[in-house]
Amino acid sequence: MTYPLLSVAFLALAAAVLAAGLARTPDRGRLAARWRVPALVAGVVLVVLTGVFDNLMIAAGLMTYASGAISGLHLGLVPVEDLAYPVAGLLLLPGLWLLLQRRAEGSAPDSGRGASERAGSEQAGTRRSDRTSRDRSSR
Repeated sequence: MTYPLLSVAFLALAAAVLAAGLARTPDRGRLAARWRVPALVAGVVLVVLTGVFDNLMIAAGLMTYASGAISGLHLGLVPVEDLAYPVAGLLLLPGLWLLLQRRAEGSAPDSGRGASERAGSEQAGTRRSDRTSRDRSSR
C-alpha cells in the first residue's frame, strides 16, 4: 500500500466520522460557523508544525520513506501525503467529540456541557439561592 492511498483512507474515515457527528447535532449550521475559524487556525498550525518537525526528523535520519511508496511531491524533505495525518486528526477529533457527547434526553447541547455538569450547576445554584434566602430571613 502506498502512502498517498493510506492518506486518502485516513482522510475519508475522519471525514465520515465528522459528517456523522455533525448529522447527529441539531444545530450543526451554527456549530460549523462557530468552528470554522478555530479549525482553520488549528489546521494551519498543525500542518506547519508537522512540516517543520518532520523535516527535522527526516534530516536527522529518524524517518525514511521508500521512494516507490510516496507520490514524489515534497515540501522540503517531507512527502506531501505525510501532511494528511494532522488534517485527519483535525477532522476526526471533533467528530468523535460530537458522537460521544452525552445529552439529557430531548435537550440540545449547550456550550459543550454534559447533562451531569448542567445538573450539578443547577443544584449549586439552588443551594446558593437557598442560603441567600436564609441569610435575608435571619436579619
